[in-house]
Amino acid sequence: MLPIDPARYALFAGVMAVFAVTPGPANLFAIATGMRAGPRAALLGVAGMNAATLVWFGAAAFGLGALVAAFPAQFHLIAIVGGLYVAWLGLASLWKAYKGAPPLKPSGEARRASAFRAGFAVQLSNPKAMVFFTAVLPPFIDPARPLTPQLALLGATMIAMDVASMSLYGLAGGVFAAINADARAARIFSAFVGVLLLIASALILLRD
Repeated sequence: MLPIDPARYALFAGVMAVFAVTPGPANLFAIATGMRAGPRAALLGVAGMNAATLVWFGAAAFGLGALVAAFPAQFHLIAIVGGLYVAWLGLASLWKAYKGAPPLKPSGEARRASAFRAGFAVQLSNPKAMVFFTAVLPPFIDPARPLTPQLALLGATMIAMDVASMSLYGLAGGVFAAINADARAARIFSAFVGVLLLIASALILLRD
């Protein structure tokens, strides 16, 4: 037996599917990481983003909506810091394109670790995640039922859909990187990656 009403869960799954496939900061970051550092780094970036999603769910379990209402400036600051970090990654990629980027190649250990950390920062400051946990998730919670099983089911559903969507975006970027492993292509792709990251940063910083 589901810990949540089946009709309510089906509606949640439909809403979550739309959230997962809609291009936003997380999916743009995934494809940019794949293009910049290869498929393995893209998947580690996806792992980092979903680790941040677990943090959001933990916060939801402790009354995230009430905390946001009580400390709006602090949550706004988190989004600003994350958005600026993504913008810095984008500008760095554009600078590499201007100076002449080296050929695209699989990432080393440091690059992969950086992808995980960057993915974590992107999702922690992702406005879609903030809106989801403060506005979209609460209506699907049944206050008459135990909270923990509901959050576990909804969280597993959300992460499964996000992993599938983000991985497809990221692996697509990795395929482009593998096919175009030459200096000229690397320069073009570095510029394109920079633009993608700056767009993701704008979505974070210019949210409603």
